[in-house]
Amino acid sequence: YTNIAPLAEDGMWSVAPADTAAYKTRILVYRPTDPKKFSGTVAVEWLNVSGGVDAGPNWTQSHVALIRAGVAWVGVSAQIVGVEGGPPLLPGLASNPLKEVDPARYGSLHHPGDSFSYDIFSQAAQAVRVPSGPSPLGELKVKRVIAVGESQSAGRLTNYINAIHPITHIFDGFMVHSRGGSFALPLSEAPQPPIVPPGATTIREDIDVPVLTFETETDVTFLGYFAARQDDSENFRLWEVAGTAHYDTYGLGIGMTDIGDSPDVAAVVLMTSAAGGFIDCDTPFNSGPQHFVLNAAWNKLIRWVRTGKAPKSAPRLDVSAGAIQRDANGNALGGIRTPYVDAPIATLQGQGAGSIVCLIFGSTTLFDAAKLASFYPTHKAFTSAYNKSLKRAVKKGWLLKPDAKLMKKWAAGSGIGN
Repeated sequence: YTNIAPLAEDGMWSVAPADTAAYKTRILVYRPTDPKKFSGTVAVEWLNVSGGVDAGPNWTQSHVALIRAGVAWVGVSAQIVGVEGGPPLLPGLASNPLKEVDPARYGSLHHPGDSFSYDIFSQAAQAVRVPSGPSPLGELKVKRVIAVGESQSAGRLTNYINAIHPITHIFDGFMVHSRGGSFALPLSEAPQPPIVPPGATTIREDIDVPVLTFETETDVTFLGYFAARQDDSENFRLWEVAGTAHYDTYGLGIGMTDIGDSPDVAAVVLMTSAAGGFIDCDTPFNSGPQHFVLNAAWNKLIRWVRTGKAPKSAPRLDVSAGAIQRDANGNALGGIRTPYVDAPIATLQGQGAGSIVCLIFGSTTLFDAAKLASFYPTHKAFTSAYNKSLKRAVKKGWLLKPDAKLMKKWAAGSGIGN
């Protein structure tokens, strides 16, 4: 695509088809085996290549809620780094493309470059919605298709919403997960004419389908989303979550195997190494509530797309002079609240220390024994404060009841205050 007018920060862009190119890519599908459990909704994720490999971070963080809701998930290899290889966006990480991971299976793939990524994403979703050949979902009947992208993919998805959606109208809604605002992703790039929009672009005000933008502490300040922050409107909602980081211990650890039945997912844990030691940080990663609140965000977005009923507006993080304001414990003020920050046992922040990877994984600093004892002289004092916050978050719609049940069970067995 090429722009036919300047690309402004308001997202009201006009583009037209430009060059064409042949391509062959792959999609990865997770679907209910029992058709009766399929809700008719498909989440199509723009796979993230910032680490040099196709990854589905939103699926890792929110698969429990999607499976509960009978949602099928499709991951799209939309970008050249994931297929052919190339320098990862994050420094220090190695390229590991599909064609090298499994040449026998993926050797025939061909990607002509990221200028074509937007239409590759469109055509993959179209193949799910209205198959012209074998159906990726078998006999399942698709009723709704929601696009999702996290981090770099969220930036690409923002471009897609503003530029491509008004032409294609393939998606019924969008989950924009952890986008920044301090830099832009190209609409077109070499060898095609480079077209780079403003970094702090908002979602266009005339968007005709629901868009839920989900932001962590890291995204709002360190990655600059604050410059693109916009008011809620008829088809736009913004969730900013206190105590969270761009990626965290859940996504790097237990999230890989979580099947939604263990209270251990609610624990605040100290973890400094991931990916078999390939990622190693000096401070523990953030161990906050992103996955739980993201589950609720999906619940709200799916309902919004299905019924047209938008969720209520959520409170924003308290930001002043470019910094999140914090309480005496170092936890964020404002934003969506959970027991992690309102009945805390640790300081949870969105920015870590060291390399860029460690910075965006945030930090966890457990309270020492004396501080815990001063807050919670008995176990009942802790569970009472925790459950009060939990009940409030469920009532607000920021946590789902099945997750709250696990969290309550974890608190009861935690021993904090004993």
